[in-house]
Amino acid sequence: MSAYENPQIPEGINVSPTHPLKDFALLLGGVSALIVVAVLALSFAAGYLVRFVPFEQERALASSIDADWLKQSHSADDKRREQYLQALGRQLAAAMDLPAEMQITVHYSSDDTVNAMATLGGNIVVFQGLIDTVDSENALAMVLAHEIAHVRHRHPIVAMGRGFTVMLALSALSGVGDGMIQQWVGSMGMLPMLAFSREQEEAADADALQALLRVYGHAGGAATFFEHVAEQSALPEPPALLNTHPDTDARIARIRDFEQAHIRPDELALKPLPDFVKSDKTDGTDPD
Repeated sequence: MSAYENPQIPEGINVSPTHPLKDFALLLGGVSALIVVAVLALSFAAGYLVRFVPFEQERALASSIDADWLKQSHSADDKRREQYLQALGRQLAAAMDLPAEMQITVHYSSDDTVNAMATLGGNIVVFQGLIDTVDSENALAMVLAHEIAHVRHRHPIVAMGRGFTVMLALSALSGVGDGMIQQWVGSMGMLPMLAFSREQEEAADADALQALLRVYGHAGGAATFFEHVAEQSALPEPPALLNTHPDTDARIARIRDFEQAHIRPDELALKPLPDFVKSDKTDGTDPD
């Protein structure tokens, strides 16, 4: 009987053909992709569901958030400007078929930021820098109607719902805890600076153009602000896929096409802005 010999172990047995770190990287990448997909799915689900929150509750939420930047002390001139903006906002809102419970409150800021923004609860902020940029009430009305349209479509609360869901998910994954969430609610909850999608921006533009048509009989001056922004911008725009706002040139072209399609020569005159709404810096003239 021959002596027993241990069989020779084949080379490479129990050894992965790829480097262990590569396998780990693939596993980590797959898990990360699943997490991203799950967070995005939750975000879009939240954005859909918050549309059903009654507007009265949205206003109550907006009132409960400490928004010192909406409570600026105004001079007599500033109060007059705010009253003018509120009257213009009411006129535009009436032309946009807003639900009866959807009240719009326009706030004036003396800040020289060239912007306006819609926030929770129908609150809209118009900055002096924007007013000094436009050369007619029609141009100002286009921007204000655009922000009212965001409120009409519930875009601010949709953006907040998505952002809050992402924050909750990141907090749960990172174990940061409630402090980070509370800080986010306090500092960002009222600032939908909440980015709106390209589709939301385009829908707001379309509603605003219709509002101008109903209020003034034409949409002349609608592209003025966007043309100014395009002229002043020194930075190239990111690719459309990565940009939340519509491509500026394409946006201006769409607005111009609408203007041309609804020209009424007998009604085309632009309505000038009241002298008192311009700041002392401009003396009623356009900035360079």
